[in-house]
Amino acid sequence: MKIAFIGTSVYTIFLILKKYKHTYDEVNDTFRVEFLIGPAALCAIVFHLKVTPFEIIWAFSIFLEALAIMPQLFLLQKTGEVENITAHYIVALGSYRAWYLLNWIWRYMYEGKPKILVSVAGLVQTALYSDFFYHYYMSRKTGKKLKLPP
Repeated sequence: MKIAFIGTSVYTIFLILKKYKHTYDEVNDTFRVEFLIGPAALCAIVFHLKVTPFEIIWAFSIFLEALAIMPQLFLLQKTGEVENITAHYIVALGSYRAWYLLNWIWRYMYEGKPKILVSVAGLVQTALYSDFFYHYYMSRKTGKKLKLPP
């Protein structure tokens, strides 16, 4: 299973860098990723389960995953209009995380071990999606194209 995951990840990177490179919007993509990496690294150094390099790197990946959607949301908000396929994809990503939160609640109820670090990161990630969810819902309700406020 890990080989399939790594293989599809490498293939996705290939598609992004080679086949679909022409779709990259260099003019509007002004989000500075340092604003994600820095806070994620700081949180990983401060909040981790054990003081080992592996655990700190794992915590960094959890915090970075929670913030990873921000460049996409920033770009969509900057351009204003959102294509249907992009909107559906972002809703699917956010829904995945929201369902994951339900999994943690279920595991806590039956296993009794809360995973605070992962739960807080998941809550932050879901909260980042909430504004997009609202605008997505309103556009579907009214039948209009999804537009994000500036």
